[in-house]
Amino acid sequence: IKLFCKMAEGPFATVARLKSHDDVPQAVMSYLRKKNLPASIRIGADPALSDLNWSALRTLEVRTGASDGTDLAGVSHAFAGVAETGTLVMLSGPDNPTTINFLPEHHIVVVDADAIRGDLETALAQVRDKFGKGQMPRTVNLVSGPSRSGDIEQKLVLDAHGPRALHILVVGQ
Repeated sequence: IKLFCKMAEGPFATVARLKSHDDVPQAVMSYLRKKNLPASIRIGADPALSDLNWSALRTLEVRTGASDGTDLAGVSHAFAGVAETGTLVMLSGPDNPTTINFLPEHHIVVVDADAIRGDLETALAQVRDKFGKGQMPRTVNLVSGPSRSGDIEQKLVLDAHGPRALHILVVGQ
């Protein structure tokens, strides 16, 4: 878990450690305030997020479903994390619209500490185990930091093909 956090922060992501899922809504609100963003997020119907007590934060607007590209902040739940690279394994599906991973400028991802694996091969084997032989989700996205490119004039540009910022909430010990 320590290695995952260290490696995730390397490519411009930020990481916060939380004791429990109950702390997620407040951590999201704190991030929005710190970045001077509106109190509004987009989430999928994944129970890991939709079952949280978002209503305790009365000023936070929580929209559900796929992003249409107008959301400034999206919150997703990662299936797994890869410690050796700080990579998040994101699975698509009706409860986890891929648009939330790529369209908002700020992507906040919740990953359970006990879902962090040492290497990519182990994380992908876990995906195969979940879905069964010959079955996979429509999309498996591997996210390592916010979107960036250095193609033009060798200048680093954030928000090239996706979110400008990636904030990871690691939940549990």
